[in-house]
Amino acid sequence: QVQLVESGGGLVQPGGSLRLSCAASGSGVSSAAMGWYRQAPGKQRELVAIITSGGSANYADSVKGRFTISRDNAKNTVYLQMNSLKPEDTAVYYCNAVIRRAVLLIDYWGQGTQVAVSS
Repeated sequence: QVQLVESGGGLVQPGGSLRLSCAASGSGVSSAAMGWYRQAPGKQRELVAIITSGGSANYADSVKGRFTISRDNAKNTVYLQMNSLKPEDTAVYYCNAVIRRAVLLIDYWGQGTQVAVSS
């Protein structure tokens, strides 16, 4: 059983910073591609950033230069450092893990953590 537990969300003023954490447990998490997605009210869930087990990262254009994804493989934890936050970054942020099971790729999701950017 894979569990993803997010933390670090909250209310921050525009221009501020937050760091999200996702603690992963279960079989296969150490080799999983991990990512952060977000969903704003009335909008579809979108990819924010993704990082492979080897540390290669990709970002949505909207967050490039402001957000940094990283992972600590010893702790099975993925982080999202968010700087220069904007009101449009307000959303529920979800941690995602993609794990290979035989010939299948299985998605696992955390419960989400709320980020609100407002003055």
